[in-house]
Amino acid sequence: MSALLELDDVEARYGPVQALHGITLEVAEGEVVAVLGANGAGKTTTLRAISGTVRRSGRIAFGGKPLRGGPEAVARSGIAHVPEGRGTFTELTVLENLRLGAYTRRERSVKADVDRVAQWFPWIRERSGQQAGTLSGGEQQMLSLARGMATDPALLLLDELSMGLAPMIVEELYGLVAQIAATGVSILVVEQFARTVLGAADYAAIMVHGRIAKVGRPSDLEAELSAAYLGA
Repeated sequence: MSALLELDDVEARYGPVQALHGITLEVAEGEVVAVLGANGAGKTTTLRAISGTVRRSGRIAFGGKPLRGGPEAVARSGIAHVPEGRGTFTELTVLENLRLGAYTRRERSVKADVDRVAQWFPWIRERSGQQAGTLSGGEQQMLSLARGMATDPALLLLDELSMGLAPMIVEELYGLVAQIAATGVSILVVEQFARTVLGAADYAAIMVHGRIAKVGRPSDLEAELSAAYLGA
């Protein structure tokens, strides 16, 4: 499979603090790649570098072309970023959240957006008028994921889907991630808790202190995972 997303020697900073140190990583078309590591390893910053929300250097290519510009330009290129912390607009309705998510695809009708996401989230149809803030935590995370899918992306960036959720809900979310990937959408997902995502991932990359320590099939990374999380 050809690489859809390519990161080559990518660095990122928050002011004088360097957070990424020469990240090199690829995501092929239709592939799920998980970036794993302890808190503070640089996982979220990697997604922010792709989305253009942090100062970055090095080469980032998407679909064989340099990826430049800020979040809006990145979104228009076909990349959807679902940030950590659910990120729903709680005072808006479910439908209004979806419409905001799909603003970069103005040629599509609202009905088309709802039809698209309803294949994974059928409850959205009957609850489209419900205020997002009245949804459960798991439902808000699903809405955030649905809002990303409303853009009809080629690449989905997912940041800590499991945060603050019960294991049963997390299992359901990653089941949906696997279904979305099966339709051909490429996915780059970061997680602190490795076991929640490895079942859905084709490849995994372990991050330690802003660097990629190892990339491989999930089944091949047991020892490295223990070292990354336990400091062995």
